[in-house]
Amino acid sequence: MNWRALLSLRRYGILGMNARNIGYISRYNERRLYPLVDNKLKTKLLAAEHAIPTPDLRLVVRYQHQIRNIEQLLAGLQEFAIKPAKGAGGKGILIISGRKGKDFVKPSGAVLSLTDLKRHLSNILAGLYSLGGSPDIAIIEDLIEADDRFDRYSYQGVPDIRIVVFKGYPIMAMLRLATRASDGKANLHQGAVGVGLDIATGRCLNAVQHSRRLRVHPDTGASLASIEIPDWESLLRLAAGCYEMTGLGYLGADIVLDKRRGPQLLELNARPGLAIQLASGVGLLPRLRHIEALQAPHPTPEARVRYAMEAFRGQATDIRIHAPAREEVAETLSA
Repeated sequence: MNWRALLSLRRYGILGMNARNIGYISRYNERRLYPLVDNKLKTKLLAAEHAIPTPDLRLVVRYQHQIRNIEQLLAGLQEFAIKPAKGAGGKGILIISGRKGKDFVKPSGAVLSLTDLKRHLSNILAGLYSLGGSPDIAIIEDLIEADDRFDRYSYQGVPDIRIVVFKGYPIMAMLRLATRASDGKANLHQGAVGVGLDIATGRCLNAVQHSRRLRVHPDTGASLASIEIPDWESLLRLAAGCYEMTGLGYLGADIVLDKRRGPQLLELNARPGLAIQLASGVGLLPRLRHIEALQAPHPTPEARVRYAMEAFRGQATDIRIHAPAREEVAETLSA
């Protein structure tokens, strides 16, 4: 990394990839616990044991021979999400928002045939989207119905909220909004909008797309500054409770707001990405060090949430990265 990029990272207290991997992931996450979050099916089953809500599981496809009968297995299911259990970065996730005869319709309006669907499932089982390319299974779960209050902020997809949790404390959060460029998925690498949220209030601090700051949604034109997440403290408590659930000291919790069922845990990540810092306009390092310095950690999720809401209240900084270094910094933080 060139010196301008390095200075930009240090000036704003931004956590880089090497520091994250060595100083936090390796130090606070025991490798034996990784399968609990690297496998979405294991995460769902564990969440059920701890009374943490997740979208209802409809079907698990483990074997290629099941795919031959998928039309019958999916009979009566109009809307659903297909996910590789060991996928990462949103790869391999297929959202079906409706039916058109024997075909399946994506949120973008694109139509997939039954053959297309079978091919996608076969690719999941073959490990095309899994970590390390290992054989995988496909899980099929209920589709989230986005809270109506987000209608004008997301393009054709369901927005989700990423909360970084350190030693059980929620220390940083962002809302990810689908765009035309991201094909209706809340994935920053594919062009979704990242909206940094104030830990104290759930209000918008800052917003970026492709690491560049913006004020309105590129497709809907809605002002991003007016965003405020309802029932914010309950989302933080859900995320904080994932510390006890998994034993992982450094993790990312992805949560959605369903219009009927309220907050739902989508998945957990033992290696949460770093672009949340650009979205929030705040570096992670000062907050991580703050929590590490606590002499008497708070024993319950509720107490940790209350502490974090008070300790990390504040406004974003306009993170200005020298133009020649911007792409290099953005690439480092996309890991």
